Amino acid sequence: MPAQPQTGQPGPIAGRLSADALAENFADLHPPLSAHEARVAADRCYFCHDAPCVTACPTEIDIPLFIREIQGGRPETAAREIFEANILGGMCARVCPTEVLCEGACVREAAEGKPVEIGLLQRHATDSLMARQGHPFTRAPRTGKRVAVVGAGPAGLACAHRLARHGHDVVIHEGAPKPGGLNEYGIAAYKSVDDFAAREAAWIMGIGGIELRHGQWLGREVTLDALREDYDAVFLGIGLGDVNALGLEGPEVEGMHDAVTFISALRQADDLASLPIGRDVVVIGGGMTAIDCAVQAKGLGAESVTLVYRRSRSKMGASGFEQDLAARRGVRLIFEAAPVAVEGEGRLSAVVFERMAEGPGGLLATGERFTLPADQMFRAVGQRLGDASGLKTVQGKVVTQGSGRTTMDKVWAGGDCAAGGDDLTVTAVAQGRDAAEDIHSTLTG
Repeated sequence: MPAQPQTGQPGPIAGRLSADALAENFADLHPPLSAHEARVAADRCYFCHDAPCVTACPTEIDIPLFIREIQGGRPETAAREIFEANILGGMCARVCPTEVLCEGACVREAAEGKPVEIGLLQRHATDSLMARQGHPFTRAPRTGKRVAVVGAGPAGLACAHRLARHGHDVVIHEGAPKPGGLNEYGIAAYKSVDDFAAREAAWIMGIGGIELRHGQWLGREVTLDALREDYDAVFLGIGLGDVNALGLEGPEVEGMHDAVTFISALRQADDLASLPIGRDVVVIGGGMTAIDCAVQAKGLGAESVTLVYRRSRSKMGASGFEQDLAARRGVRLIFEAAPVAVEGEGRLSAVVFERMAEGPGGLLATGERFTLPADQMFRAVGQRLGDASGLKTVQGKVVTQGSGRTTMDKVWAGGDCAAGGDDLTVTAVAQGRDAAEDIHSTLTG
């Protein structure tokens, strides 16, 4: 007989839910539109002349133009328009917080409270073209220039692709076993199913002229000085490798983890039932990673999942849609409380919190405390840059000017590691693309 689901036992254990329940909990969050549904959705677009949705998109995709192509039954033509601006348009259609970007700016949203379904229309178009054999773009004649890209995340892939289109030879140095960065290792599994991140990375590199080398960590296997010596230019898209700590009072106990590692393990698991999850789970943080962690903990079968954020709900980094999704999936949200201590003998049993209040001097502790039972806790309180390799930084990120130029000659940077960004895939793509154009101009005069 197959093993029965373990629903109520305390402590992190595997197999809390059946395979059918797990499949339902981790199904595609936004299933794709059929051709008919896409035509109907496209008909709702006003095709604004000065479309606010375009301005709201960090990659400035011509949204009315590609929707008009879908309306006319030409989704692959629409996809080419999308990919011209955003070569990771397929992933962005799945993970972008469209409710605060393009759809949030949609005229239909302002008039009716229901925007044009831009994200789903973009997915319909990009999926249609990516299902074809071959690549939609061709390389320019080789320039003889070589560029090193460090990191195969959204910024690195976008930069590498644009440079390859211009005829430059690109070598991507990636530490992880797979390309994709946070798209592969750092987002909720239900946002990107069917190994899409890996398939998209392979499709992007199908343009040619891009070599991918794994096991190449900056500061270990490769150094910035060596890269500057060996290549004509260097682009850093290394993300933020280290996770911030909490510094809580109490004993050293098992059951305390960082959310990034948990999400990565879940994304790479062949069998979700093999992943241990607690009965009473607490997640600390207020961003997208915290939401992804909490919803997936509940999806794996945790009986109680509580997300605690130190500020008010309006200050959360996660969008309103993500907050509502967590609530709908059974996650309890507590605001204006910060963890101060943990309890347990060898294994975590509870987390102690203190109530917080916003005052003239900022966030202040009130002295009022409460305790939540917990056999597992995840921290999602932000990440920081690991090896800066001698680059100038501010608030833990690389200082850049213009289209990603750093303070070091021949070195550009973009994505989460660069200062001034908003830690979104679409922003990383824009920065990688724009840096590539600046590198190309510099190399070709």
